[in-house]
Amino acid sequence: MPAYVIVEVDISDPEKYNAYKELTPATVQAFGGKFVLRGNPVTVLEGEWNHERLVMLKFPTREKAIAWYNCPEYQHAKSVRAGAADAKFLLIET
Repeated sequence: MPAYVIVEVDISDPEKYNAYKELTPATVQAFGGKFVLRGNPVTVLEGEWNHERLVMLKFPTREKAIAWYNCPEYQHAKSVRAGAADAKFLLIET
């Protein structure tokens, strides 16, 4: 059953965040994942939205999504992101 990782991001250091963005795609692909959307700006149609960027990843299973998030390669990318952005990661299984 597919699983989605949804990420809300607020960027404080765009240059450092760009380095993170370069590292992430290979880690996602290694676990059968793909980017469904990756961008900004977000246009609010209803309610409030207070984040700069929204990212959605699709993985074949919940287990693959968790394995990706915990793998050493993504943990390295995550350490590159540290101090460059605040992010909230959500995992949703369909």
